[in-house]
Amino acid sequence: MGIKRGTTLAAVAVVVVLAATACNGDDKADKADAAKPAGATAAAPAADPYAGGGGAGAAAAKPAGALAVSTTDKLGPVLTDSAGFTLYRFDKDTAKPPASNCDGDCAKAWPVVPAGDASAAAGMDPSLLGEVVRKDGSKQLTVAGWPAYRFAKDTKAGDLGGQGVGGTWFALAPDGKKAAKAAAPAPAGTPGQAAGALTVAKDPALGEHIVDGNGMTVYRFKPDTAWPMVSKCTGDCLAKWPVVPPAERGSGIVEKNYLVLDRPDGKKQQTVNCWPVYTFTGDKKPGDVNGQGVGGTWYAVAPDGKLIGAQ
Repeated sequence: MGIKRGTTLAAVAVVVVLAATACNGDDKADKADAAKPAGATAAAPAADPYAGGGGAGAAAAKPAGALAVSTTDKLGPVLTDSAGFTLYRFDKDTAKPPASNCDGDCAKAWPVVPAGDASAAAGMDPSLLGEVVRKDGSKQLTVAGWPAYRFAKDTKAGDLGGQGVGGTWFALAPDGKKAAKAAAPAPAGTPGQAAGALTVAKDPALGEHIVDGNGMTVYRFKPDTAWPMVSKCTGDCLAKWPVVPPAERGSGIVEKNYLVLDRPDGKKQQTVNCWPVYTFTGDKKPGDVNGQGVGGTWYAVAPDGKLIGAQ
């Protein structure tokens, strides 16, 4: 395949969000559940992530050389090319099987990384490197199956201008997942802090519902939306309903669209099937469900992300 194998070392441990396909709003079974509340205005169209791709010379499509790992304050370990330019992945691509869906104007804004002479970074599993044949016959570097790109507006080594663009472009971690800084572990029993994977519990009245790593009930807010992913709980609301931070997906929880929301306030919030999720400060111990039905807007969450008991 033309890919040079680097030294095999232990893979870099990166706590990242388990992500399936990007939220696409096509879940027919949940259409009623995803409806906007009365009086809500239509969401503005998302900005075109391909517009104004400009093409910085440093970001032109050229071989990556020996890859490197750059530790960033914002995202933790990030994969770069030999010149220090950040490498990205695209949510509309696929890793199994590898396929690129960025062509034409998209590829001008997001130059592909050729598969030619790339070699693994120190501490990276070299077997993660591969290649995919693009529609034009050229070969593009893949990392854990994900096609790799640069961002044309990154003008110098270390730039992260492509992170989060259009809600579909993300810096690559050394393991091929989306780069995300590991959250500090929370003390057991701290409300609003998921110390481990989200799991499923069973309540006599609610049935199966999601709880955080401390066993605290997880809730959804009806005014929120899944497509686009938007949390309407801000300010004082968050004091009572803390966001669930990025967490692993435990057994029994739907895998589809298990993504992280980058909130405008800088917090990162776990979503289940694209719905933002929270805990309730009124719940004092595992098993409490005091938030259920509060204000007619807060409800426990089923394993598939749907509201439990909402009218």
